[in-house]
Amino acid sequence: MLSKLVISLTVFMPLLGAGVIALIPKRSEEAAKPVALVTSIIGFVLSIAILIGYYAGEAGGSGMAFEVNLPWIEAIGARYHVGIDGISLPLFVLSYLLTLLCSIYAFHHIEEPGKPKAFLALMLMLQTGMAGCFIAFDLVLFFVFWELVLVPMYFMIGIWGGPRREYASIKFFLYTLFGSVFMLVAFLALYFASPDRTFDIARLSELGASGEFTRTFQIVAFLGIGLSFAIKAPMWPFHTWLPDAHTEAPTVGSVLLAGVLLKMGTYGFVRIALPILPEGAEFWAPVIAVLAVIAIIYGALCCLAQTDLKRLIAFSSVGHMGFVMLGIASLTPVGINAAIFGMVAHGIITGMLFFIVGSIKERYHTRSIAEIGGGVLQTMPRMGAIFTYVAIASLGLPGLAGFWGEIFALLAAWTPAPALVKAGHLTLYRVLVVIGAFGTLLTAGYFLWMLQRVNMGVAPDRWKEHKLADISAIEWGTWTPLLALIIILGLLPFLILNVTAPDVDAILSVFAG
Repeated sequence: MLSKLVISLTVFMPLLGAGVIALIPKRSEEAAKPVALVTSIIGFVLSIAILIGYYAGEAGGSGMAFEVNLPWIEAIGARYHVGIDGISLPLFVLSYLLTLLCSIYAFHHIEEPGKPKAFLALMLMLQTGMAGCFIAFDLVLFFVFWELVLVPMYFMIGIWGGPRREYASIKFFLYTLFGSVFMLVAFLALYFASPDRTFDIARLSELGASGEFTRTFQIVAFLGIGLSFAIKAPMWPFHTWLPDAHTEAPTVGSVLLAGVLLKMGTYGFVRIALPILPEGAEFWAPVIAVLAVIAIIYGALCCLAQTDLKRLIAFSSVGHMGFVMLGIASLTPVGINAAIFGMVAHGIITGMLFFIVGSIKERYHTRSIAEIGGGVLQTMPRMGAIFTYVAIASLGLPGLAGFWGEIFALLAAWTPAPALVKAGHLTLYRVLVVIGAFGTLLTAGYFLWMLQRVNMGVAPDRWKEHKLADISAIEWGTWTPLLALIIILGLLPFLILNVTAPDVDAILSVFAG
């Protein structure tokens, strides 16, 4: 019985912590920090227990585990159906790790106007929504968790963000809400098209694989679902909310946005769109592949034009998520495994980059590359060295975590699913691979140019006089797990790939022929 409760306890623990924080008197709101930290520690420990239990229990490292399937809204057939498998497990654990690290970081790094009570309560609410998306196996339940992340992130950007926070928060809200409308309509269409009127993702996947839904229905439904996921991912040309949201968000908001929220969109493609609507996926896959490669090149070119350090990192996410979408568009096990690995690696690396940029801004009081003027390695040698290490990981250096997702996505797209080859798309995909490979060179170019302008050279005299503090103990405590994971996953990629492979093979068997 305990095993049935642990996944629900893990998901709703942050929401419980947010409720406790809400009861703290305003005069004692600093007490919110230890409450948030303890809640995050408990949540992370429970997520690790789920990870261990996934291999030690009945699942044995594949298939569904910790499954709970109970009546919820019987009038419409919605159920509280949750569980976890190898596809969702890495992202589930990552969400708890990043929230824990953000709780540590927030002990001394909450932007104006402060208000730790409200800020940390919103962060924990966000955690429940993020984690819930990765364990929901009912479309209505998935939609509830999906929408739950919208309000906390809106307020985190709108209250604790930068000078253009109102514009960025409203833009984020409207884009996501716009996509949610299409998602909800498509979910209802699936419900009415299914013979047993169900919202159950596993059952709908069985119906999709058996050809229950017509080709025309699948093409239209995939468009509705895919549009919502594409906005969240974000795919070009639906990406324009992302640079503004990242640039204006507080550091913790940027870390969680890059580390987890973007992955909800790409995860949705893998969990819902592909297995339920395979013919729709085959129809739209070439379009997705084209848009993914455009994103890779466009994101890199935008990065070359940026003068704001945080905005540069934000635009880099457009390109990196392009590689994730290219892997998904291949409709092959290699491509989907590459996409999931890329999601995890991007969450770790780009989350770490936003932590560093937030700390640099805190010391220099600017994110302008020109105003920083170079010489970070001179004024803060440890900070500069860590910045170099993480930036090189993000550009895809072999041996670090950023490499495997990109190279496997390109390899998968070179030989896409047999159904795509039969449809005559092989040449298109191979041309896209060549263009995407050129994008990796542009990625290396803008990161190295960034390092040259920020880290290298002689620091301006004004910064030498300030005697800027190097990495603090709180920052070391926050960053060390991510720094370690960057090289561990770079050298041992099977730690993720062996988790995802069995369940990826299972859901993609429909594309084998």
